[in-house]
Amino acid sequence: MRLRLLLISALAVAIASRGNSQTPPTAPQDWALGPFTRPVDEPILKPRPESVFQDPLRKEPVHWEALHTFNPAAVVRDGKVFVLYRAEDDSGTMQIGMHTSRLGLAESEDGIHFTRRPEPVFYPAEDSQKSREWPGGVEDPRIVEAPDGTYVLTYTQWNRKTYTIGVATSRDLIHWTKHGPALGETGPYANLMYKSSGIVTRPDHGRLIAARIHGKFWMYWGEIQVRVASSPDLIHWTPVEESPGKPMVVLENRPDLFDSGFPEVGTPPVLTRQGILVLYNGKNAELGKNPDPDLGAGAYSVGQALFDVNHPTRLLHRLDQPSLHPEKSYERSGQYAAGTTFGEGLVFFRGQWFLYYGCADSFVAVATAPGGAAVNVPTP
Repeated sequence: MRLRLLLISALAVAIASRGNSQTPPTAPQDWALGPFTRPVDEPILKPRPESVFQDPLRKEPVHWEALHTFNPAAVVRDGKVFVLYRAEDDSGTMQIGMHTSRLGLAESEDGIHFTRRPEPVFYPAEDSQKSREWPGGVEDPRIVEAPDGTYVLTYTQWNRKTYTIGVATSRDLIHWTKHGPALGETGPYANLMYKSSGIVTRPDHGRLIAARIHGKFWMYWGEIQVRVASSPDLIHWTPVEESPGKPMVVLENRPDLFDSGFPEVGTPPVLTRQGILVLYNGKNAELGKNPDPDLGAGAYSVGQALFDVNHPTRLLHRLDQPSLHPEKSYERSGQYAAGTTFGEGLVFFRGQWFLYYGCADSFVAVATAPGGAAVNVPTP
């Protein structure tokens, strides 16, 4: 009888810990951020069909944010939050990836209510990257501040045939210099298709600054499998390899959990006293492929993992539960009907963490968390 009671008790604990999509968020382990809550129950950026931009390649006016505004990067500048968001025009066919994407810029005094610039600040043009960015566009930005105050943007270059992570820099978030693919235009990774990257940062009095670890900058990158690269200058990146031409994998999918489909790099990682905190986006597997039963098949949720600061490829911990997942109608309806809370922008602002995320490939929303992990951390 005692053994039976113990088994029943253990099963009850397991079920309770599993939770469901409607339960309120619980506090994560002490190394992770959270719990995340939504300060407003609606998107903070929506499509704006009236916005018009004279496109330098089409040489005609285009409604550059008519269909979707989503997948945002974020940074704190001059006491305000600035968000770079992906905007899709109404060209092309009505399917994912077949419109042209450009990046808009919005700013906010409180991190929630934003004022947008009327035209995009980053887009395909007659430049050295045209062949990589036209006609698909520039997608899914992440942004960090360099130690010298320069802003470094990593983004997806998409020409509707292949994609790469591009790098660009700016002093003012408006005027940008493109530097080409992160892993180079020649060499062993010249023909690799890769996307999604986050450069490791350190908190510095509210701002997140790109961090050197053992004299180098570090970047987590990739979808399906997450990998790591290092750089001397934030522009030219070299993957950490298992063997020549084979990047080391540091994060993969897990059956029956929210990332059972695959993980994909989310926001720029942050150094904390416990290690390198990586927020990533986990795709739930399709039915019949061991998905998390509490989430919709194919849904994207935000997960968290912790890596060793002295060995950025060494995984220390990983949450089994997502920190944010699709629950609201605007997170589960749109051009990606399976639902997404796709985190790409993270800032520390007014004593809180603000996580900016894409909703169903259609809108931008925000979630906040207590700021206890935001401390000035010495780096190796």
